[in-house]
Parts: sequence; C-alpha cells; structure tokens
Amino acid sequence: MNNPVTETSADHDVVDRLVGLQSGSATYDLRHQRKKVVAATQGSYDTLFDPSLAGISLNERLLVALYACCLSGAATLAAHYRDRLTSLLPVPTELTAVETDAPDQLPDGRLRAMLLFTRALTQRPVEGDQAALQSLPAVGISTPAVVVLAQLIAFISYQVRVVASLKAMQDAAQLSEQPA
Repeated sequence: MNNPVTETSADHDVVDRLVGLQSGSATYDLRHQRKKVVAATQGSYDTLFDPSLAGISLNERLLVALYACCLSGAATLAAHYRDRLTSLLPVPTELTAVETDAPDQLPDGRLRAMLLFTRALTQRPVEGDQAALQSLPAVGISTPAVVVLAQLIAFISYQVRVVASLKAMQDAAQLSEQPA
C-alpha cells in the first residue's frame, strides 16, 4: 500500500467528520499538529476503500471493516461502514452475520474465511497464526489479497483507537470548559 501524503479537507477527512472535530477547537488543533499523520490516515482509508483495489471486493472490505468495528464496540465507525455498505447495495444475509457476530452461519467460502480471520486478529491476535493465514488461500484468496486483508484489519484497529481517543479528548475538553 503506497500512499502519497496529501492535504485533506475537513469535509473529506473521515476521522474529523466522525468525531465532529471543528477547525479551531483544541482537539482539532492538536490532531492537526501532525499534518502528515492526518493525511496518511486519510490516505490509507482512501486506498483501502478504493473500488479499484484488486483481490477483495469493496463490499467484502466494507463487511470486514464493519465486523471489526462491531467486535471492537466502535458504534460510530460501525455506523459509518454500514452506511457505506448499504449505499452500494443491500446485503442482508451478510449484514446480519456481521452485526450478530455470526460469520460461522455464512456458507463456507471467501467471506466467511475473511470474517473469521478478522475475528481472530481483532479479538485474539495470537490465533492469527499460520493455520489462520492458510485458511484464506484455501478459499481462493490470493497472497496479495491476504496482505490487503491484514492491512485493512490493522488499519481498522488503528482507526478505532484514533476515533475513541479523539472523542475522549474532545469530551474532556468540553467538560473542562463548562462552568462549575
């Protein structure tokens, strides 16, 4: 995944938008002190959810992202990925499996294997071992696609933490500004 670091507008920046950061607020200013990190975070998002990214369909990537967010209890991010997914096309069986933590109920195949791998890396990373990795090519997922899948799961884990941290900082800043 090779991303050029570019400026991102406030409207385009997913993290700023989901957290509700406003230009000029203390939390916004703190986050934007490291413009390269802000741009790289958005650049990674843009790359991982680019419809032209080969190997794993955009729907599969959005389902993986939604599942990782659901497993992590990241409601705001989960709503974002669910909205993106349902805007493309409804996938009720897959959505139900993801939102009820029941990928085992899906038929054997790519999506089920990807979601089980997502669960392993999200909840019990030690289970993301060689056997878990080998389950992916066994259902026709190429080595480059396995790498993209692992990068996607790692990115979502990072994104969950960034959003949660910024929300906590923003909430703390708002509380400290309230009169006693």
